[in-house]
Amino acid sequence: MQNVDIKNLQVCLNKLISTTDPSKSQQTVTQLNGFTKLFTRFSQNKTSVIDWNKIEKLPEEAVKDYDCLDSPTNCTVHQMLNKLVIVKLNGGLGTSMGCSGPKSMIIVKDGKNFLELTLEQIDNLNKAYKVDVPLVLMNSFNTDTETENILNKKGISNVHTFNQSCYPRISKETLMPVAEVGNVEESMESWYPPGHGDFYESFKNSGLLEKFIKEGKTYCYVSNIDNLGATVDFKILNFLLNPNQPRHFHEFVMEVTEKTKADIKGGTLINYEGKINLLELAQVPDDHINDFKSIKMFKYFNTNNIWVKLDSIDRNMKQDLLELEIIVNHKSLKNGRKVIQLETAIGAGMKYFENSIGINVPRSRFLPVKKSSDLVLIMSNVYNLNNGSLVMSPKRMFPNTPLIMLGDKHFKNVSDCLSRFSSIPDFLELDTLTVCGDIIFGKNVSLKGIVIILANGTDQINIPDGSVIENTIVSGNLTMIDL
Repeated sequence: MQNVDIKNLQVCLNKLISTTDPSKSQQTVTQLNGFTKLFTRFSQNKTSVIDWNKIEKLPEEAVKDYDCLDSPTNCTVHQMLNKLVIVKLNGGLGTSMGCSGPKSMIIVKDGKNFLELTLEQIDNLNKAYKVDVPLVLMNSFNTDTETENILNKKGISNVHTFNQSCYPRISKETLMPVAEVGNVEESMESWYPPGHGDFYESFKNSGLLEKFIKEGKTYCYVSNIDNLGATVDFKILNFLLNPNQPRHFHEFVMEVTEKTKADIKGGTLINYEGKINLLELAQVPDDHINDFKSIKMFKYFNTNNIWVKLDSIDRNMKQDLLELEIIVNHKSLKNGRKVIQLETAIGAGMKYFENSIGINVPRSRFLPVKKSSDLVLIMSNVYNLNNGSLVMSPKRMFPNTPLIMLGDKHFKNVSDCLSRFSSIPDFLELDTLTVCGDIIFGKNVSLKGIVIILANGTDQINIPDGSVIENTIVSGNLTMIDL
């Protein structure tokens, strides 16, 4: 990497600070100090790529089986919930799915979006157990305004919000900020939120960490707002907080689940230099990428459902210990200019907390919506809504969820994808669906077993209303081949 003039970088940052809204200048200074520390590490070639030969076998106690956890008694649930804070990561946009606004505003089920379903979950939890578990939303400058508008419109005042940091994108060529001197709002494409690893610093800077510790809260449960499977789990809560069972405090718990071929790029747990670490794809040497993706070599992957002890976050922040691995994300601006943004992941903090472990949870706790195919599955009859939470339909005879793969060309964008379904098909008996090409689904279609639908070139396939397709390949000329 080319040499970086840190002094010149600081001059550029100071110019940006000088043009900031005076009411936000101190906040901007704090954030850019965080950026400077991150960028300085990057400029010193402190690579996050690991030495593959230092990976050792995970100790058996590193990952606890969810089925071995005890369920709490009703009388202790109330007590334990009063020690909990729920945090939802709400900083992302839906641009990868062709949506223009916050991802949490995408309609998911029964006309409700992610944010509305999350609010419903927490409201029902608090009413059922007569508690007041706080909900905290970590927004970004991309999502803050629309989120606050929704909360105000619904008259919701008991939800805490804070923004993650706002860092300047860096020119790939000069390694200097591409932001022009002027108000941040005038050139937002030049700025970015630096990943969910920024949670620790932004949570502390918001004052909420100190507030909740003073109120006697013990743990926060952090998860992505687009993962509707990430509900408060009483068995995990009991494992962490039950005062009647002997234990040593686990300051950090990561929910992991068993890897499938759909999860080969997900972060996994490793034993590295005597500590349990999260290994992300970006940290893997090029000649070991296939090893990282191996289901046999790495059994688990990270769901990004994290339980962290609040006072341990405070301790690590005060001692400036959380030096999270840097993820270098390459982007292109609308004008074609190549930029880089430096990000971090929340799970990378695992090695800095005492007695960190993973818990191997059921797949039902990992239901993210990263692609339109995920959204189609959740909208289908495979799942029902129960008080804002997704539960698998009792009519499905298999414990696993169907694997749905829809071609990017015609199904990537949410609006394009949903326009191709007159109604979402019946997936109750579906194992795998592969769709490639220009396909239109009629109403009340039922798909069972393994179904492959391929339209070649300019061909279009229209699946008639009421069709039942089972263990079949449908080709471009509407020929059906039984599997």
